Amino acid sequence: MSRRMAIIVMVLFVAVSLALAGCSKINKENYDKIEVGMTYDEVEDILGTPDEAKDVIGTKSCVWGQAPETISIKFVGDKVVFHSARGLK
Repeated sequence: MSRRMAIIVMVLFVAVSLALAGCSKINKENYDKIEVGMTYDEVEDILGTPDEAKDVIGTKSCVWGQAPETISIKFVGDKVVFHSARGLK
């Protein structure tokens, strides 16, 4: 691969990485869409797949994002019963 081609590939890689970083679903706008009573599927449509999920006897605790920007949601019977956020912009 020529040096010029290597530079082009590197620039494209950096541009795509920056674009994806700016497209995070973990933000205040999406958090404000979450309401008590929503189903897990409705939340997943807004936030995507959780980064962490624990199922215990009919309850599910999920976390989206990584510190310092996280959204935590508790589900009982597939419905939101509690949600909180930290560090959202």
